[in-house]
Amino acid sequence: MQQTMTEETSGGSPGRQSDPNKVDADGGGPARGKWANKWEFLLCMTGEIIGLGNVWRFPYLCYKNGGGVFLIPYFTFLFFGGIPIFFLEAALGQYTSEGAVTAWRKICPMFQGVGIASLIIVIYLNIYYIVVLAWALFYLFNSFQSPLPWSTCENWWNTDVCHDRAGIFTNPHLFHPDSNWTFLSNISSYDYLENTTDMMLNETFLMVKSPEEEFWTNRVLRMSDSMSLGKVHWDLALCLLLAWVICYFCIWKGIKSTGKVVYFTATFPYLMLLLLFFRGVTLPGAGEGLKFYLMPDFHRLADPDVWLDAGTQVFFSYAVCQGVLTSLGSYNKYNNNCYRDCVALCFVNSATSIFAGFVVFSVLGFMAHSLGVPVEDVAHSGESADQQTPPLYVKSVFFPPPGPGLAFIAYPKALSMLPGSSFWTVLFFLMILLLGLDTQFVCVESLATSITDLFPRQLRRRGAREILVLVIAVVCFLLGLPLITEGGIVLFQLIDSYGPSATSLLIIACFETIVVSWVYGRKRYCRCTTFLPVAVLHFIQIGFSHGCAGADRFYDNIEDMIGYRPFPVLKYCWLFITPLLCVLTMLYDLANTHSLMVYDYRPGTWASALASLLVLTPLICIPAFILITLCRNPQNMAVPSSELRQARPHKPVLTLGQHVVFAASRPPGGRDDKIAMEEPSAV
Repeated sequence: MQQTMTEETSGGSPGRQSDPNKVDADGGGPARGKWANKWEFLLCMTGEIIGLGNVWRFPYLCYKNGGGVFLIPYFTFLFFGGIPIFFLEAALGQYTSEGAVTAWRKICPMFQGVGIASLIIVIYLNIYYIVVLAWALFYLFNSFQSPLPWSTCENWWNTDVCHDRAGIFTNPHLFHPDSNWTFLSNISSYDYLENTTDMMLNETFLMVKSPEEEFWTNRVLRMSDSMSLGKVHWDLALCLLLAWVICYFCIWKGIKSTGKVVYFTATFPYLMLLLLFFRGVTLPGAGEGLKFYLMPDFHRLADPDVWLDAGTQVFFSYAVCQGVLTSLGSYNKYNNNCYRDCVALCFVNSATSIFAGFVVFSVLGFMAHSLGVPVEDVAHSGESADQQTPPLYVKSVFFPPPGPGLAFIAYPKALSMLPGSSFWTVLFFLMILLLGLDTQFVCVESLATSITDLFPRQLRRRGAREILVLVIAVVCFLLGLPLITEGGIVLFQLIDSYGPSATSLLIIACFETIVVSWVYGRKRYCRCTTFLPVAVLHFIQIGFSHGCAGADRFYDNIEDMIGYRPFPVLKYCWLFITPLLCVLTMLYDLANTHSLMVYDYRPGTWASALASLLVLTPLICIPAFILITLCRNPQNMAVPSSELRQARPHKPVLTLGQHVVFAASRPPGGRDDKIAMEEPSAV
């Protein structure tokens, strides 16, 4: 279809390339800008979706869930859940040229709460995710020491149960089931050790800690028995402040600065990952590690937990339901081929995750070779009581569950075993810093974009953006200080587990697909009532009679943007497959919820209340804004904005054969869609 709208037209409406130096007709300040070129958009999206989860979560899930067979449920969820929602959000932002909240307001006013819910989840991410960068900076500064401070047990933070790698090779006889550990205070004789049960033996070995683990718990986190949230560690606070300063100056000028910074932050980690890969595969024993990584165990496909892990990994790694994709897509030109971009980005993200697994397991194989144990004994966590070798010290330290422990315990341990360990450690933590940095500042950019689009008259004026980003940085920095206290790790894991939780993301995903495929573009609401049950029932009745016209209309919009219709399966994913997949996954997750906390603590009332608050706060926004819109404007609560360009404005909403059941909705005031799109946005 020919493009009837020129890119040179000024203003804030979709399809036009806005000059940031021009002023909106409504006096709202500089108009919305656009990416300088396609590469800026692609690199920003790459920096957002490729982060720490690709390095420390995907490889762990692969080995945990049957090796290479994990790719089957992973790609199933990717094709029928991840890619459809990923493309929907990016295309929605490009079509509306609005951030996460106002995009949903334009599509369907009553469901702007979906955007608000995503905005709250982004706020959670901005508060706690940057703490990981503070830890990475702390490790990076300590990486210039020789020997590495976490490689020995001769530091002030080490305890009597610390045992380093040198002790393993110097005293290998101590690391067998029949070893003599009478020097430990709780073991009085060798005869007693011989007569202990396997469980008691495992508990004995659990008392032995590596220097890497003690550096993490006693030096970085400085955990105490009280787990107080009142004592802030000044060195970590300075690292957190430095991380926020770097983040601020990456995005303070908006996409003009963000688009330039990502050329470095999104590409340099790949260079580091490539160097670590070549170093890993050349180590002795690397082949055994890679074999363990890729060897499929098809029996695991019958385990529902494997499919649950695959689904949650796809949703987390693709940053869906967070509003970030919509905000980044909103800076695209109207005729950008977002469909091709999204397919390429999804391929790059999954390929990076798989490639990171080669880096992890090559080094893991080297560690197993150095210790003289099988790879599975190094990798598995050793829950089995009848397992005799090696002791739990060897198994539990090198590959802890996914999360900070893998990057700050297992990897430093592996790198300290390499020749020139300081050099490789600096490269690794620099990679961790950059991987997390572009994810962090893109999230802040998304938050600033969404707030700016909510208040364009006030925040699109010259200098307002810099102040807004500064306020976001200062507020999030202050809210993040409790996370770097003695008990901060408990608060960190609470937010990490229940803030952007799987339940919240799956519910938002259901609403997104349902709104676009079943609600968007239908005729205006025809019963004026503020009684919520009657309104909801009538809305459901109209929605089912409306059928899949919403998905068809959105497909028409996408065709108008890119010039052709995407793969038809995507539409049916939005209509049926993706919502059903999300509902089934959510129900199974809720029915099998387990504690996600790693560190032992007594969860009091405050922890349970905070977890509930973190989950309910974003979700309550969806019904709340439905009720607000119902009270304010019941006649047009589901009518899309007249500013949105419709490729086929006269297309009937619903037909039965040749008979028109519902005619097309006309914009308020009888304006033509094409003409309306040439007016500046007032949203």
